Amino acid sequence: MNSLPSLDWQKSGGLVPAIVQDADTQQVLMLGYMNAAALEQTLATKRVTFFSRSKNRLWVKGETSGHFLDFLSASVDCDADALLVLARPNGPTCHRGTCSCFSEGGASGVGFLAELERTVVQRIADGGEKSYTARLVAEGVKRVAQKVGEEGVETALAATAGTNEELAGEVADLLFHLIVLLRAKGLSLADATRVLEARHAAKR
Repeated sequence: MNSLPSLDWQKSGGLVPAIVQDADTQQVLMLGYMNAAALEQTLATKRVTFFSRSKNRLWVKGETSGHFLDFLSASVDCDADALLVLARPNGPTCHRGTCSCFSEGGASGVGFLAELERTVVQRIADGGEKSYTARLVAEGVKRVAQKVGEEGVETALAATAGTNEELAGEVADLLFHLIVLLRAKGLSLADATRVLEARHAAKR
């Protein structure tokens, strides 16, 4: 536990609330409770582990369903009595079969782009003629790049001669094909985001 600041375990009887957030979409997935042993096991196994108050034992999320939460990192709040856990889910987090215990839908807003990227990755992996994404990637990077160029031109035309609704539609097409191009080159949205973050930090 050396990578984490000290937690005030005694404030709430040896347990601290642990909010789990999707590392990619930033969607809040669930709330559980950890004691020191649960946190130690989480850090050691890289699978989010809680202390179950009803079972009175350590509980690995997904031990029954197989929908584990792959641990990435954790941070402590300013009062040292709560954790924010970043993880990647392997399937639905909630027992209802939904992504989150707090809502029935997936990520929204900018977070949806990361969810869309996961779908693109899955379609490429599955292959098959029924998937436009899989067919496009199978044609090669040059073909994907060509589509990005076409969508870029259509976006520019919509901005200068179309309606705002048409522009939004063309931007959506461009964003989708940019995601496909990144994945076809073995890159991700996170790689592009890191470049933007670095540029922003350099200009401060």
